[in-house]
Amino acid sequence: MALSNSFDFGRPQPSFAEKLRNINWGLVLLLTVLAGVGFATLYSAANGSWQPWAAKQALRYGVSLAIMLGVAMIDVRFWLRYHSAYVFYGVAMVLLLFVMLHGRLGMGAQRWIDLGIIQLQPSEVMKIALVLVLARYFHGVPPEEIGRPTRLVWPLVLVLVPAVLVLKQPDLGTAMMLVMSGGAMFFLAGVRWWKFAIVLAGGAGAVPVAWRFLRDYQKNRIYTFLDPESDPLGAGYHSLQSKIAIGSGGVFGKGFLQGSQAHLSFLPERQTDFIFTMLAEEWGLVGGLVLLALYSLVFIYGFAIAFRCRNQFGRLLALGITVNFFLYVFINIAMVMGLIPVVGVPLPLISYGGTAMLTVMFGMGLLMSVYVHRDTRIGRFSESDG
Repeated sequence: MALSNSFDFGRPQPSFAEKLRNINWGLVLLLTVLAGVGFATLYSAANGSWQPWAAKQALRYGVSLAIMLGVAMIDVRFWLRYHSAYVFYGVAMVLLLFVMLHGRLGMGAQRWIDLGIIQLQPSEVMKIALVLVLARYFHGVPPEEIGRPTRLVWPLVLVLVPAVLVLKQPDLGTAMMLVMSGGAMFFLAGVRWWKFAIVLAGGAGAVPVAWRFLRDYQKNRIYTFLDPESDPLGAGYHSLQSKIAIGSGGVFGKGFLQGSQAHLSFLPERQTDFIFTMLAEEWGLVGGLVLLALYSLVFIYGFAIAFRCRNQFGRLLALGITVNFFLYVFINIAMVMGLIPVVGVPLPLISYGGTAMLTVMFGMGLLMSVYVHRDTRIGRFSESDG
């Protein structure tokens, strides 16, 4: 199929004002409410002070919101033209390679690039880049060829190479998230279940080999996940204190600024990975369920936008962004509740962090772009097309 026909250049494009009106403002409001919950929790984490976390997080959200709206205005076909999705993925790969050589060390891992105004974490950028490039690739594959092994080699490379680089930082949680996001994109594109079964069986068989390459602290996290009380003051400390804090919150919580585990500094990383624990201690089961309901509404918006879209690329992109957002929420909350081993995955829009905020909102901008351009028809094309 010719490129010009695939992209339907002859169709008149909506004006800027029309695009602005077409933005899903209900989703914008929902994201702002979630961010507001984050500001309030970070305010409490600092013992009733906007410094050092809440004020910076509010500023980051304002900047990220502007970026999200800007991305939403970009024609969704831009990511198909001129291999733009591959360029974005390539930039993320270069950043991953750069952080291996010149990255800043923190908490035993080399994951950040110091840009002065922000500590950039390339692995967070790669989460969005991977979804984007896989949506672009599978859009160009005819449905009857999705299952061909030769068609799956290249996307497997796109998933596994950054996952290995992230694993070497080391960051097992993010590497697993990249693999799961990639696997979800394969499934959404139409890859059959039995192929996943083969991969899972092969992965299970490779566990003894992979175990030898894990760092000692990663092995300890798995040991303490199975038996947290075996090292209550060491590797099991985070998990045990998190469960104590959640349990002490009860049904309605201890009240805003009244969480003893957090404010007496028993709860580690209360402003980042374990922020849900602090929220659950202060607002109880009810507060936790309200937050989960807000996240569920984001998932519903994402799936609704995907099913409303008239082109395959937009559907895959919207579903991929939504699944990626879901993985953030699921892994973080399951971790702090002791359902999975402790890994470094933030709670989106709630946890303190610049790169996570920026990339989540950039992803939401792509989701908004799919919604704004939902009626745009895009024909399939081969990977040789520009």
